[in-house]
Amino acid sequence: MAGPSRDLLGTDVFDEAVRSTCDVASHCKRYAISVGYWKDPYIEYFVSHPKERKAPEISRGYYARVQGVGRLLKAFLEKTKCNCQIINLGAGMDTLFWKLKDENLLPMKYFEIDFPSIVSRKIHYIKSKPPLSKPIMESHSGETLLIDAHGLDSSRYAIIGGDLRDLPRLEEKLKKCHMDPDLPTLLMTECVLIYMTTEHSTCLIKWVGGMFRSAMFINYEQVNMADRFGQIMIENLQSKQCELVGADACRSLDTQKERFLIHGWETVNALDMLKVYQSLPPDDIKRIEALEFLDEKEPFEQLMQHYCLCWAIKDSQNLGLADVTL
Repeated sequence: MAGPSRDLLGTDVFDEAVRSTCDVASHCKRYAISVGYWKDPYIEYFVSHPKERKAPEISRGYYARVQGVGRLLKAFLEKTKCNCQIINLGAGMDTLFWKLKDENLLPMKYFEIDFPSIVSRKIHYIKSKPPLSKPIMESHSGETLLIDAHGLDSSRYAIIGGDLRDLPRLEEKLKKCHMDPDLPTLLMTECVLIYMTTEHSTCLIKWVGGMFRSAMFINYEQVNMADRFGQIMIENLQSKQCELVGADACRSLDTQKERFLIHGWETVNALDMLKVYQSLPPDDIKRIEALEFLDEKEPFEQLMQHYCLCWAIKDSQNLGLADVTL
C-alpha cells in the first residue's frame, strides 16, 4: 500500500512492516495461482514461487477476494463502457493492468500508487521483462512514454510513488499524469485503509468524493475487529511491529459503510467475505474446493467473517452505478 511517511506516522519499523504486507500478499496469490485457483500469466514476473505451502483457508480467501473485486470492477467497466479511469491505491505487485488489456477491457487510463520503494521494484521488473513492457508499449499512443526508477507514465498506464496521507502532493502527481476529474473513476483499496489512522482514511474518502463527479470506491479489508477473533488478529500483527491503526472503522459492516455515507457518498454496500464466497457460482465453489483438502470448515468461515468487501457510489452523471452489485 502507499503508506505512512516517517514524518506522518511513527517509525521506520512501522513503515517497513506495512511495506512487507505487499510481499506476503503477493506470495499468497502466487501460491494459490500455482495450485490452480485462478489463472494469472503475469504474476511470475513479479513474485518468485513460494517455498512453503499455504493453508487452504488462505487460498480460498484470496480466491473470493479476487473474484469479488473483479466482479464489481467489471460491472463498473460495463456501466461506463470503459470510458473511465481506474486508480488502484496501494497496488503493490498487482497485475490487473495486463489482465484487463488481454481481455480488451482497459479503461481510458489505469493508475497505480504505492510506496516509492515498491514502485521502484515494480518498474525494474517491467523494464527488464518484455512480457510486461511490451503490452504497455502496445497500448501507448501519442507523446513519449515517461519511465524512470521512480515512476511510469504512458497514455494508458501510470505508476506513481506517493503517500496517501499527503493528498495535495498526491493530487499534483495524478494530475501531472493526466488524471481527469470529469471521467467516471473507480478507486480500489485492498487492506490499505486499516494501516492509516481513521483521520487520514477519512480525509482520503472525502477527497475522492469531492474530486470526481461520478465514482465507485471498492474497499476490501478486515471487519468485526471488536470481537475476540478480531483482537487476536490485531495482536498477531502487533507482534510483528505492524499496527492496525485504522481498526476503529473496521468494527462492523455498519462502521465500514458509515465512513462513506457521512462524507457525501450516495449509496454504500458491504458484505463479509463468507457471503461473497457463498455468492460464487456453485460449480466454481465445487472446483476450488476439490483443489485442496480442508480439514474443518469452521476456522475458514470464521476467518472469512473477519474480512469484507465494501463499495460506495456517487453518480452525478446517472450512469446507473447504484445498480452495481455482486
